Amino acid sequence: MDMYDLTAFKSSKIITTSYSTSFSLGIKTLAKKFHWPIYAVYGFVRYADEIVDTFHNHDKKRLLKEFRSDAFKAIENKISLNPVLQSFQIVVHQYDIDHDLIEAFLSSMAMDLIEKKYNPDDYKTYIYGSAEVVGLMCLKVFCEGDKRMYERLKAPAKSLGSAFQKVNFLRDMKSDYYERGRVYFPGIDFNNFTHNNKKLIEKDIQKDFDHALKGIQNLPTGAKFGVYIAYIYYLKLFNKIKLSPVSEIISERIRIPDNTKLFLLIQSWLKYRLNFM
Repeated sequence: MDMYDLTAFKSSKIITTSYSTSFSLGIKTLAKKFHWPIYAVYGFVRYADEIVDTFHNHDKKRLLKEFRSDAFKAIENKISLNPVLQSFQIVVHQYDIDHDLIEAFLSSMAMDLIEKKYNPDDYKTYIYGSAEVVGLMCLKVFCEGDKRMYERLKAPAKSLGSAFQKVNFLRDMKSDYYERGRVYFPGIDFNNFTHNNKKLIEKDIQKDFDHALKGIQNLPTGAKFGVYIAYIYYLKLFNKIKLSPVSEIISERIRIPDNTKLFLLIQSWLKYRLNFM
């Protein structure tokens, strides 16, 4: 890898470690050959998400449109002066990531600029583009060109991305509503969010988690534990949310302390080594 490409990948790594403790730890437990490409995927999706979530004093629509244009130009030209797009385009070509996945992701980001409440169809579309396709991009990396494996594991990979995103929606209900005016769950009134609403959402998320685990168990050896630990972190967060009353969900952000994450890492490693997962 030449110096420019290396610094581009390092930039994506910095973004990942700065924004997500859970995913950073998960990536570190992957086989080394997967580190740079997964950092690149995360860096790309993180920056697009930042445009729509935090650039409040700027023209978000214009910035996202330019980011999309720059991304596809980078892929077409196989070069970009934006280090995040440079590392991402390398991974797109190396692992044959479908352009439709990238387009679906960016379309979901654009939905965040206009949608405040979601009907069931929009919700499904948004979940696919914002989360499921990210799981599919990562799966492309893990399968390393094995198309039969990719097709076999597509459905559970989508379920994993879906579970993560829906947990995020529950965790971030307060900030999504008060800071961005969004309510992602169809038919939900934030000011009248009930225990029954919460239970129905949790039942749907649990189904995603259960389906995702079957796919994780069949991932290549170099990817299995890293994805499993991310699964365990989010499952722990989900279980904490399930035990939390509605009043807490809508008033604060539920978190998992770093020392708990470390304990989960050790515990999960032992289960993995003993084939108990």
